[in-house]
Amino acid sequence: MRIETPEAVTPELVEALGRLIPQLNAELPAPTAEHLEVLLADPAATLLVARDESGIVGTAMLIVYPTTLRFESRIEDVVVDESARGRGVGEALVRECIEVARSRGASIVELQTARSREAANRLYPRMGFELRESNPYRLTLRR
Repeated sequence: MRIETPEAVTPELVEALGRLIPQLNAELPAPTAEHLEVLLADPAATLLVARDESGIVGTAMLIVYPTTLRFESRIEDVVVDESARGRGVGEALVRECIEVARSRGASIVELQTARSREAANRLYPRMGFELRESNPYRLTLRR
């Protein structure tokens, strides 16, 4: 298994994310090729994919951004195909996100996961992430 940063939108990438993202949340729409083009062109965003002999089996997204005090980063959309779970794919993706954040000068890496995602909630503390007490708020501007 290897972790890669796609350089271009391909039919394989569109198909893989269309298969993976609903495994994260069935209510999320599959990303379009047009959206992925914008994503790959954004200098703040790094899309990672995990690939094995069968193709793309996982994905994660890192965003690095400046705040008034420092550079921070956020990991989003970590998902591993059901067929590849339990083989360290998620951990490898998160480790690569951390390395990219570090190389881009971020001093903090944050992420959020649902309480129901038991494997993720075991993985992140084991990797050094600390559970924070916070009140996440969301305002949906459009769907």
